[in-house]
Amino acid sequence: MKPFCSPFLVGAALAVSLGSATAVLAETPNDQLIIGTSLAQVLSLDPQQGTEVKTQEILANTYDRLVFSDQTDGYKIKPQLAESWEVDDKGITFKLREATFTSGNPVTAKDVVFSIVRLLKLDQSAATNYKTAGYTADNIEGLVSAIDDKTFRIELTDKVIPEALLYRLAMGVSSVVDSVEVEKHVKNGDYGNEWLRTTAAGSGPYTLRRWTPNDIVLLEANKDYRGGAPAIRRIVMRHVPESQAARLMLERGDIDIANALTAADVRTFETKTGFVIDQVKTGGYYVLAMNAGREALAKPEVREAIAYGINYKGIADTILGSYGRWRNVPVPEDWAGAIANPDWSFQPEKAKKLLADAGYPNGLSLTLKTISQTPRVDMATAIQASLAEIGITVTIQQGNGADIVAAHRARDFDLLLPQTGSFMPTALGSLDNFASNPNNAKEANNAGNFVWRSAWDIPDLNALREQANRERDDAKRLDLVRQIQEKFIALKPAVLPMFERFEPIVVSGRVKGYSGHPWSLTRIEAVTKTDAP
Repeated sequence: MKPFCSPFLVGAALAVSLGSATAVLAETPNDQLIIGTSLAQVLSLDPQQGTEVKTQEILANTYDRLVFSDQTDGYKIKPQLAESWEVDDKGITFKLREATFTSGNPVTAKDVVFSIVRLLKLDQSAATNYKTAGYTADNIEGLVSAIDDKTFRIELTDKVIPEALLYRLAMGVSSVVDSVEVEKHVKNGDYGNEWLRTTAAGSGPYTLRRWTPNDIVLLEANKDYRGGAPAIRRIVMRHVPESQAARLMLERGDIDIANALTAADVRTFETKTGFVIDQVKTGGYYVLAMNAGREALAKPEVREAIAYGINYKGIADTILGSYGRWRNVPVPEDWAGAIANPDWSFQPEKAKKLLADAGYPNGLSLTLKTISQTPRVDMATAIQASLAEIGITVTIQQGNGADIVAAHRARDFDLLLPQTGSFMPTALGSLDNFASNPNNAKEANNAGNFVWRSAWDIPDLNALREQANRERDDAKRLDLVRQIQEKFIALKPAVLPMFERFEPIVVSGRVKGYSGHPWSLTRIEAVTKTDAP
């Protein structure tokens, strides 16, 4: 990684000039929230396209959705643009509250229809969770409707229950965009994507003032927001990928929040006064993706050998710390329906025998691709070392978010280190990334599907997942959830969950009301700051 060399813009200098650097070391103003983070994966600000973790935090504050999942109240679904809703056997009808976009245009049911249709018509990875629920580019226009300006309706398909649909509508990809403004910028049938990648057309508590890739994101309070202007006038997200630099900035008061620290640097704040560590449980995983389209990795014995060839405990203890815990089943261990972990611990001799039985008595060579980001770089090095002990020589290739994500979506890898999330706080929400692949054919080009990217064909597992998704009886659904996990383990997965993924966020004690969201949809509108002690 390149060394950190850009001085941070803080204090009065930030308010005066956003284009010039300063070396001033001062406490951040009470009306500004300064976040030190990694912006390496922020590739597009189009809410129906951008799915990366840091992108979601930007979208959460510049856009509203119909509903949201409240992380401070058991992840309950609560109103946002919707004032109320009614569920019947065939669909859900929403009544919208009075709200305006930052353009001044009113938010209407037409905008909601436009946004959901746009999501499916763009047909990118952002649409994946809707597609697994039976919504497609071909049928979506017949399943959503604006009954009047303030009444929106969406029909249920036979692949989704109402609760799961509401959680999908709470996702960042379901942000409601200003259809009037977006339609002004459509070029060559792109649904306004070129324009919306670098701007915002939302109704959220903040407006986008500036985004410079791998440098800065600047959000300004929306003075006309329906709930009143937020107390924090300005949010600055700065690209500080080097953990030590971010730690020193936080200690000096140059930033208020650091969310890309190494586990070791997070631990240094456990005994420091004036800081709070917010460990956000995402419901997702750090995963070792294996390309089953490669001859060796197509063999279950090789994939199982790799599963036995990783020192999970050592990685969890020395690298991950507050970033995660060892878990090889794609449902968090404390969620309803979770089964026990298999015995995939570090067993080199067993792994070597599996390789020999698969026709590789002398081992093999593979390349592992990873984003240059904490903690995945250190994880890659540790995996390289432990696989060497079973005879697998691993070459590591680091890259930025655009390069690695593109390679993943193009099936251009042997091994790769992605991460997942859970779009709802249930076992099926977590499993969706691991048990869904309706069409494994390369020509299907289903790059938004996590399993498809690994070319892992799982028709029976996919059918079981679809059955569970439409089952409305809770007990029967939990039984199906257990069956999915057991079958997943038995198939020796090409998408190997290694660690439940947490997001440790270190927050200055001056910041009040900040609560990290499991989907990174953290809203700042209710956050305040106090004077430095």
